[in-house]
Amino acid sequence: MKKIYISLILIFFSETACSEYRVYQYYVRSKIQNLSPITAEIVTSTLNPISYVAYHGGNDSIEVNLLRSWQCMGDTSKESVCTISEGKELVAPTPVTTGVNN
Repeated sequence: MKKIYISLILIFFSETACSEYRVYQYYVRSKIQNLSPITAEIVTSTLNPISYVAYHGGNDSIEVNLLRSWQCMGDTSKESVCTISEGKELVAPTPVTTGVNN
């Protein structure tokens, strides 16, 4: 019973939990030859580079270049992600490119 009271006191007096998520901005280009014109676009997503490529058809269908990423604080259940001005930009040590033939 004493443990329950201690647990309740700790929960009551603990600070509010903070959440965060990372946002990635990509330059995405289709690798499918029959598309005319071949489209390229800038995309913002919460999927990391490997997950983004896998979710959207793999290395055979798209080429993804990571432009920048930033960290957003707060509620992660929002429909839209925060902008770079609302978040904290993360500096990548090397650019990430997927789908490039060596």
